[in-house]
Amino acid sequence: MLDSRDTDEGAATRRRRECSWCGRRFTTYERIEGTMLAVRKKSGRTEPFEAGKLRAGVAIACEKRPITPKQIDELVLETENHFRDQGVGQVSSQEIGRYVMAGLKRLDEVAYVRFASVYQEFDEVRSFVSAVESLADTEAGKGSRPGEDDSGGDLALPLD
Repeated sequence: MLDSRDTDEGAATRRRRECSWCGRRFTTYERIEGTMLAVRKKSGRTEPFEAGKLRAGVAIACEKRPITPKQIDELVLETENHFRDQGVGQVSSQEIGRYVMAGLKRLDEVAYVRFASVYQEFDEVRSFVSAVESLADTEAGKGSRPGEDDSGGDLALPLD
């Protein structure tokens, strides 16, 4: 081993190694294997949590907005860590959606409405108007933690 250092805020160890046979150098990452996080879908089906799937959905909502890929990655990691730290093996897609919506509300109001429109399956203009009006009535979640609005309660948008 040539070098070793912590990454991902101590969640992993990055090691530079060299093959003793051919001399080629490569990098390995060591992570503590935590409990598997499962997502319970609206249909009742359960599947493993996939950060890439969540990242893709958030990235679509953030398209052409002033949000960096790093901010998206941080939101996804923060969401995953939040639910893993709770020590539960299973979380509903609704809980994940609420948490992500709160994070997006803090980052960018347009991305928040975009994500909410897909996540909450807006099917009429009235749903969009309600979402925008709820943003106008609040300070857009500035300074609040994901999963909470400014008053510390649930988000204004109802989940069906």
